[in-house]
Amino acid sequence: MDVNIALVPEAIELARVESSHQILSRLSVIFASEYGQDAHEVLEGLEQREALGSTGFGRGVAIPHCRLATITRPTLAVLKLDQPVDFKAADAVPVSLVFGLVSPENAGATHLHALAAISRLMRDENMLHALADAPDSEAIFALLTNQFLSRDAA
Repeated sequence: MDVNIALVPEAIELARVESSHQILSRLSVIFASEYGQDAHEVLEGLEQREALGSTGFGRGVAIPHCRLATITRPTLAVLKLDQPVDFKAADAVPVSLVFGLVSPENAGATHLHALAAISRLMRDENMLHALADAPDSEAIFALLTNQFLSRDAA
């Protein structure tokens, strides 16, 4: 499937956070600084979605996501955590890899395709290990762009 998700290298961080709220806050700051989004709106959208149920995917991965009117295509920020954080995932495994996804407000099918592509990628055992072993954000960016992500900004 051809999925066009925006990702820039600067939107990938190795992070030290201690809670799921800090994860969402950090993602909102990245979306503001790297994609020109309003950090408060992104945080509010992520928190509203999280209130419906955890976006902890399982296997140490979370995919917090939301839709905003101010973004033009599915856009990604990635956090690789130095210590796992409880994200209330169904499998109860704390997360160490977080994919923050923000899509256009009216992009229902596109948003679902982007989520599906990320979840498919995270079910690939080799990719999961490669991302876990990646030494820095550049290595993570290379792994992801070689899979399905566009290098263009939103």
